[in-house]
Amino acid sequence: MKCLVLALSVALVCGTQAIFVPQTVPEDLDVQKVAGMWYSMAMAASDIALLNTERAPLRVFVKELRPTPEDNLEIVLHRWEDGSCAERKILAEKTEVPAEFKISYLDENKLHVLDTDYENYMFLCMENAAAPGQGLACQYLARTLTVDEGVMEQFNTALKLLPIHIWLRFTPTQAEERCLV
Repeated sequence: MKCLVLALSVALVCGTQAIFVPQTVPEDLDVQKVAGMWYSMAMAASDIALLNTERAPLRVFVKELRPTPEDNLEIVLHRWEDGSCAERKILAEKTEVPAEFKISYLDENKLHVLDTDYENYMFLCMENAAAPGQGLACQYLARTLTVDEGVMEQFNTALKLLPIHIWLRFTPTQAEERCLV
């Protein structure tokens, strides 16, 4: 009987475990400072199907972040749809949790800003909180097309704590072409 109770307890703990997305941004993320053009330099995901083809659901290329007066973020992105590169907009709504936003894009419902220095790079992740570990995709965004190996290593280190199974890295030319890679 004691073994049954222990087994049930372990199953409940393991079954309700969520993904912990570590964040190193200051608690007072300034959305006005993240405004502007960005380039997707690297992508990573918990499930290969999220990124493996040009039409994969989370293979999106962030083009621009536009803060709203309410401190929400409008995200302009490109993705491959119907044989061409299409521009889409997503509204990321501010939440009570610093550097976390609520979004409605496919099954993803959370956007986490993991880290940013505002002027050179930003790491962000989209998560499906209803399916922890199955719907997580992260990106290293850069303000310019110059690959910073130190920042790339920081991104890699940040991802080590997450259940990442696929990694894509783009050359400056590929980052500029967005959907065409």
